[in-house]
Formats: sequence, structure tokens, C-alpha cells
Amino acid sequence: MKTVGKLKSILVLLLIITYTSCQDVKKPEIPTDLISQDIMVDILTDVYISNASRNVNNKLIRKRNLQLDAIIYNKYNVDSLQFVLSNAYYSSDLKTYGKLLTQVQDVLVLLQKEKDSIYKIVFKQDSIKNIEIRAQKLIENKQKLINAPERD
Repeated sequence: MKTVGKLKSILVLLLIITYTSCQDVKKPEIPTDLISQDIMVDILTDVYISNASRNVNNKLIRKRNLQLDAIIYNKYNVDSLQFVLSNAYYSSDLKTYGKLLTQVQDVLVLLQKEKDSIYKIVFKQDSIKNIEIRAQKLIENKQKLINAPERD
């Protein structure tokens, strides 16, 4: 019986803790200098790209003392506080923030396709150039053989 009483006490305590921990989460107020959704998509796209570059070339970025966040803020004429407040505002509405992130993903996919197509063009140009070089060498070797004196 003592065990049942302890379990009831623990259950009541857990219910009280659960009930009191449920708070009314308020949405942040609209910042006075809210970044538009279109610009926010562009900024978040650049943020994702800069984070990826940190994973690839972090030593180079540190060596050159590049402040990628500052570069992004300057590019879009915003400051870090404006970005943080706007990001907090948009992320407080999961539906809106999900749409923003979907747009960011779409832009990143388009950029990847563009990069891939550029690589294909460059690869073709390099291949054509290599074929031309090999053809020129074959012509030169053929000329040398034609012009070489005959051996008896």
C-alpha cells in the first residue's frame, strides 16, 4: 500500500510540474525594421552557402580573416541585430518559416544546377582543347616522319 501511495504522489507531482511548465509562448513583436521575406530568403541562402564554405575552407577563411557574416550583412545593407530580430520573428511562425526555408532550398538547388551546367561547359571546352592539342602533336609527328631522311 505504501508503494501505491508513493506512485500516486509521484504521479500528482508530475502532473503539477507538467501543468505549470506549459506556458503561453508569445510571438515576438514585429520589428520596426523587419527584413522582407524576399530579402530574408536571399540572406538565408547566403548564410547557408557561407556555412558550407566554412566546412570546406575554414583554414583559408580564418587565414584571410574573412568575416562572412559581416560580408552578408553589408551586401544586404542590414545589421546583425536586424537580422536576428527578423529571423526570430519569422521563425516564431513555423508555417511561414517553413515556406522561407523551402524557398531557400529551391534557390540552392537552382544554384547547384547552374554550377553543374557551368562545369559541364568547362569540361567540354577542356576536352575540345585537349583534342586539338593532341591532333596538332600528331600532325607535327607526321611532318617529322615525312621530313626525316631515309636510312639505308
